[in-house]
Amino acid sequence: MKAARFVVRGTVQGVFFRASAREQAVALKLTGYARNLVDGSVEVVVYGEPSAIDTIEAWLHDGPQDAVVNELYREDIGVHDVPADFLVK
Repeated sequence: MKAARFVVRGTVQGVFFRASAREQAVALKLTGYARNLVDGSVEVVVYGEPSAIDTIEAWLHDGPQDAVVNELYREDIGVHDVPADFLVK
């Protein structure tokens, strides 16, 4: 199991980005969360198989239909306090 933290910048709030990220994560059997940040970006933290994390990273480059992703930052993080589900905060 691996873990990664993503910060997605662009038009990513108010376009169902977090809910869509949850759908993708659940389909990929990832746990973690997605939340809005005060600067207008979205943070997505995922836990799971490395190939599934790579797949959601590819999806995050585009996001849902109405999103415009200008920048995607990835940080591989340590695995700790793994949640049992994927939450939208």
